[in-house]
Amino acid sequence: MSRIETHIGDITQLEVDAIVNAANSSLLGGGGVDGAIHRAAGPELVQECRLLNGCKTGEAKITAGYRLPAKHVIHTVGPVWRGGNEGEPALLASCYETSLRLAAANSCETVAFPAISTGIFGYPADLAADIAVKTVRATLASLPEIKTVTLVAFDDQSHALLQAALERKED
Repeated sequence: MSRIETHIGDITQLEVDAIVNAANSSLLGGGGVDGAIHRAAGPELVQECRLLNGCKTGEAKITAGYRLPAKHVIHTVGPVWRGGNEGEPALLASCYETSLRLAAANSCETVAFPAISTGIFGYPADLAADIAVKTVRATLASLPEIKTVTLVAFDDQSHALLQAALERKED
C-alpha cells in the first residue's frame, strides 16, 4: 500500500495531523491556499505566525491548527517561478522535504500538501507535481513514522497531473 495518496478538494477540511500552507515569506496570510487556511484557522493563527518572524524560501515553520480539523499547520515558502534556472526546483523540493521532516519531529503521522508555488508564484503545475512526488517518495524512505501523505488538488486538471506523476516509475 502506498503511503502517498491524492485528494481533490479543500485542504482546510482534511482531518490530518498537519496541513501544509503554501505561504508567503511574512507568514501573515495572503491569497489562494494561504488565505483559505488563515480564514479557516481563525485569528489565533496569524497571532502565532507574527511570533515566527517570517520564513525563508524552501524552509518551513509549524504552528497549531486552531479551528482547523488539522492539529498543526506547517508553513512553507515556495519559490517564485523565474524560468527554472534560478534554483527553483531545489527550493521547491526543499519545501516538501523540510515540511515532512518538521512534521515527523512534531509526531505528525498524516500530512496533507497543496500544490506549492503553482498559484500566484507561477510554477508550472506539471513540473511541480513531479517534484512533489519524487521528493515525498525520497523523504518518506527515511521517515517511517509518517504513515500517509496526501497531495491535495483543487481541481480535476491538477489531480490528473498528480496521478500521472505518481504513476511514473522512480528515476
